[in-house]
Amino acid sequence: MLWGALLVLLVAIPLSYAQESTFTGLTIPPGPAFNVAPQFGGSLPRGPQVAADELLPLSMQQAIQLGLANNLGLLLSREGIESARGQRWVELSRLLPNLTTSASVHRLKESLAITGISVPGVPSVVGPFNYYDGRIFLTQRIFDLEAIERTRAAGHEVAAASYSEKDARELVVVAVGAAYLQALTAEARVQTVGAQLVTASTILDRAVELHKAGVTPGIDELRARVEVLARTQQLIVAENDLAKQKLTLNRMIGLPVGEEVTLTDQAPFEPVLVLPAPELITRALASRDDYQAAERLVKAAESTHAAALAQRLPALVLDADYGSTGLTLSTMKETYHIVGSLKLPIFEGGRIHGEVLRAEAQVKQRRDELEDLRERIEYEVRTAILDMQAAARQVQLATKSTELAETTLAQAQERFAAGIDNNLAVVQAQQSVAAAHEAELSSLYQHNLAKLLLARAVGGSDAAVFGGK
Repeated sequence: MLWGALLVLLVAIPLSYAQESTFTGLTIPPGPAFNVAPQFGGSLPRGPQVAADELLPLSMQQAIQLGLANNLGLLLSREGIESARGQRWVELSRLLPNLTTSASVHRLKESLAITGISVPGVPSVVGPFNYYDGRIFLTQRIFDLEAIERTRAAGHEVAAASYSEKDARELVVVAVGAAYLQALTAEARVQTVGAQLVTASTILDRAVELHKAGVTPGIDELRARVEVLARTQQLIVAENDLAKQKLTLNRMIGLPVGEEVTLTDQAPFEPVLVLPAPELITRALASRDDYQAAERLVKAAESTHAAALAQRLPALVLDADYGSTGLTLSTMKETYHIVGSLKLPIFEGGRIHGEVLRAEAQVKQRRDELEDLRERIEYEVRTAILDMQAAARQVQLATKSTELAETTLAQAQERFAAGIDNNLAVVQAQQSVAAAHEAELSSLYQHNLAKLLLARAVGGSDAAVFGGK
């Protein structure tokens, strides 16, 4: 079901990579690779655990579900939403009533002379005396366009953060899927090299028998032994690579690094019918969450610019307080003040002008980023389609090459066993089979990864795995 869902996805991020086989010296043509920000390579280790002597069965869907629960990049993105919401509340507080309260006790001794009060028979200094005061203070902005626009900007940033979290979710799906595919490829490589080692050992046994019988020279046995050693070394490298790929996968999905897992899915070759590029590009612009986030950031920048301009406009503010005051607690009387103010800045040393210039630059920057992202999405879709088509052809050719190389090896073995030829042709045929298998594994990995990246480019990798849920 998982791979069937991936096949209907039409969807890529920038790809660049050339792999050189450590087994045969074969250079694999450039193909798709997946690179993500460093935080997507980490996680919080809180996945399931099994006993030390057991293996944890792990399918690709289970790995992705663990990644969506534990991957560090997605967790940080979710915290970004909370941060944006917090900032929105900060801006919104400027439009909401602000209430405070206070209670105070005062003891004073005042000089009437310094106030210009002089009454015959009255001392120039009065007191000491006490008075008590308790009240509630209210501040309400009746109209403040700057505060309104800044609240709007904060709202757009919350929406952008929400879209970014959805985009991070898709990145986790693709990153974990790519890591799972790499582990599957490493596992298949171990099996392939192991089979090659068995073949080389069988040929060595035959070479020893023929040499003892005096049918073939010692050089044939020597060549066979060298081939066995070479395949043994390759198996060590392949097993080490598989172990590291599983460690990488564990780090991404929140399993303890030392947890032993067994991969339960396979990565078969299933060709995909890709829709025309213009249709996929239109779909990508409508569904890519990073593009939606970029649009919201443009709106946020525009609202910030409007807020900077609005600082030159008047703001209507209401200030009021209500409470009781008196010389003693028993004689406190009700008092209140209500003040309506119209505030208009006249000169602030160029601060407003500077903020307007900065906001204008940010609007232009956000619009340029949006336009660049639009072009990049088209580039990603078109390159993903090319990678998909090229990888499919590579798989078909690599499969035919493997079949021919295995046929050649079988014929060379028959000739050697019959004493018609030495085992030089057998060793060469073995090397050709190893190269063909490596090319087949690499092309199969590239094709399955290209499908996943095509889903990412169009914006549907998450729906691919979970059926649109």
